[in-house]
Amino acid sequence: MKSESDSSLSRIRNIGIIAHIDAGKTTTTERILFYTGFLHKMGEVHDGNTFTDWMDQERERGITITSATVSCFWKEHQINIIDTPGHVDFTAEVERSLRVLDGAVGIFCGVSGVEPQSETVWHQADRYKVPRMAFINKLDRSGADFDQVVSMIHDRLTTKAVPVNIPIGKEDQFEGVIDLITMTVWRFDALTQGSEAHESMIPEEMRDQAEYMREELLEKISEFDDELMMKFLEGEEISPQLIRKAIRKGTLDNHFIPVLCGSSLKNKGVQLLLDAICDFLPAPTDIETTTGFDPVSHEPIVIYNDPLKPFVAMAFKVQIDKYVGKLVYIRVYAGTLRKGDTFINQTNGKRERVNRILQMMSNRKNDMDALHAGDIGAVVGPKFLVTGDTITDANISVILSKMHFPDTVISMAIEPKTKADQDALTDALARLEEEDPTFRVRIDKETGQTLISGMGELHLDIIFDRLKREFNVAANRGNPQVSYKETITSVSVAEDTFMRDLNGKGSFAQVKVRLSPLSAAELPDDAKNLYVNNVNPSQIPAEYWKAIEESALNSLNDGALINGNVERVKIEVIDGAHNPVDSNEAAFRISVSMAINKALRHASPVIMEPIMLLTVLCPEDFVGDVIADINSKRGKIDIVRRHNDFLQEIVSETPLSELFGYATRVRSISQGRANYTLEFKKYDICPVNIQNVVLKRIRGYAD
Repeated sequence: MKSESDSSLSRIRNIGIIAHIDAGKTTTTERILFYTGFLHKMGEVHDGNTFTDWMDQERERGITITSATVSCFWKEHQINIIDTPGHVDFTAEVERSLRVLDGAVGIFCGVSGVEPQSETVWHQADRYKVPRMAFINKLDRSGADFDQVVSMIHDRLTTKAVPVNIPIGKEDQFEGVIDLITMTVWRFDALTQGSEAHESMIPEEMRDQAEYMREELLEKISEFDDELMMKFLEGEEISPQLIRKAIRKGTLDNHFIPVLCGSSLKNKGVQLLLDAICDFLPAPTDIETTTGFDPVSHEPIVIYNDPLKPFVAMAFKVQIDKYVGKLVYIRVYAGTLRKGDTFINQTNGKRERVNRILQMMSNRKNDMDALHAGDIGAVVGPKFLVTGDTITDANISVILSKMHFPDTVISMAIEPKTKADQDALTDALARLEEEDPTFRVRIDKETGQTLISGMGELHLDIIFDRLKREFNVAANRGNPQVSYKETITSVSVAEDTFMRDLNGKGSFAQVKVRLSPLSAAELPDDAKNLYVNNVNPSQIPAEYWKAIEESALNSLNDGALINGNVERVKIEVIDGAHNPVDSNEAAFRISVSMAINKALRHASPVIMEPIMLLTVLCPEDFVGDVIADINSKRGKIDIVRRHNDFLQEIVSETPLSELFGYATRVRSISQGRANYTLEFKKYDICPVNIQNVVLKRIRGYAD
């Protein structure tokens, strides 16, 4: 027998809206909030008055920059929505949202179909095994083609996607939706902004197509329900309830993707999407367990998603609010967190107290007394809680799997306009770095400059704009530069002995290390380098091992060539010595750092550059010129394929250093008819001539 809490949890849907930029995520979210009664007037992206795009920069630019959380109610279900950005520079917002959500709605433009960022966010959802559905939007636009977009989804994303409703009419003749589950037509009244929907019979001219599509749907979902399969094979009538049950089972198991359609801007089809979210996407109770790991033994631990179990949650977002200070968004996986409770941060071992619990409604805040398993909310009070940390009560010790964030690829120098702004700039940058896992701040050792790094020029533009608007910091910035890294290409062994008299007391440590190059494939998931301890306690006591490991990995933050981060290196501590009287932790930290610095200089270091996935959409007449230009920029063509009836798609791997000013270049080549997207792919070793140019520029600048 289910408890009252189980019943309540079963009516919650934690979902994300994910898509390529300009596919209609925010517009769809706005319609959802309107039809559920949360909003009494719909905002429009082009008017800059949507509810979830609350930042000034979002409203001015017409794009989503930060994910916004909002809750609404539809047919006795609570739907917690996270509207995520579509621009690749803000992919971290998508990543951390998908990590904590139970389900997702992927939105596709009815004209453009599967676009580059659509593929990226879809594969992010694949990584976390998030059940999802697809909504093909903008079917009222010229060139929209529902069947073609479904075909693109099959070719590029998954063959599990099957329509559960289909459009009536195309482009400006798009007038409604046929529900294949009930075999009825839904038309949406323009005078009431789609609030009034009218159900009717399928037009005779579309009945054959609808019956054919329904047959395909039934054939696919019969795999998920034995009763439905028997009725289907025997040609019996199948009830809508049985169809929904089978679709839900297939969706929850990630074996089926329901495809819906409509036009959010024209207020058509969104109510059916809301029904499908409640019917097919999972509740917290559908995900019965989550797997974590013991912090010491790394053995797997099963966490039961039950409010009565020990408390376990993940911090997935930090936001600095000018009124309440630091807000940390958390997803609760088990147990209950109440206002005033203390928790243990399993990542850093700190115990902290929760002063307030907030339900976030975009930029509005509602106070709450508690968060239960399945809930998403924000806590105020913790000082040392950051993105990706696992928090628990004292009754369980477990760590949840971390989130993956891409490397920063572009940097720029920044400095205060006046000396009086120095402290304010340092504080503001530290707060922004705490908020954003893909934003980095560092001091260049050679020049003393402050360098900020991010995912792209737009990302850094937004950061610079926020410094002025939110923190009132006046700053100057340099030109964007590529963020280079280093690696090694040969094995190197080095030894260092630290022996000093400090304040009249001896200090001794000896460490010998071996550095070996690794390929990206040889590293564990998300790891930049690999550390191995091959000494025994008789050589170096175990009490110093952790300090040695921390110092060894930190030593790779400054390479031998350009003081860049060093990656794809295996560090082995192979020998060492200690003195029972004079050895201490600080001495071993210094010794291993000096040994690694020596080894790096003799390990044939090289420079790595960011390689971008460049996707260009252009008319067929210009394909040859675009490919020739990419080749001239050291690009490697991966794919040339038809995108739709009008455009060809060219996908290549091209160094970022060759792509500054590419917008002007590609417009010139295509007479203004091409557009492109950039996404970080990997770091790769520069050709020798490029390394020489980079070294000359960086060292010359430093001199």
